[in-house]
Amino acid sequence: MIFGIGCDLCAISRMEKSLTGPHGPAFARRVFGPAERAALGLDGPGPLTPRRAASAAADFAAKEAFLKAAGTGLAGPFALAEIEAVRLDSGAPAYRFSGRTADWVAQRRLVAHLTLSHDGGTAMAVCLLEAAGDEN
Repeated sequence: MIFGIGCDLCAISRMEKSLTGPHGPAFARRVFGPAERAALGLDGPGPLTPRRAASAAADFAAKEAFLKAAGTGLAGPFALAEIEAVRLDSGAPAYRFSGRTADWVAQRRLVAHLTLSHDGGTAMAVCLLEAAGDEN
């Protein structure tokens, strides 16, 4: 059964500005989890490439899409860094949750599905939260 659906858009230029501005490192630590920061190269030296900026914008949109699907928005009990958009070995995007977010998802027996895309200076994400029901 569908628990919730959320979608979000993020301007790649806005994400690039947030990550390269004077508060960029603090923003990255507050918003992106460890796996995301590693995949995006946000903890190491080197410039933010256009490809990494687009991926960061898509990952950010994934967080917002999850919050919308959960029905909480930013005012909810979750820290953005607890909602990670990771890539499976196949390259497909998936969610990885930690902390209170992981507890919330587990308590409700939810499965989170994610799709990402970016084009024309905008990244987008769609989240589908599925409630795992009893198979009777």
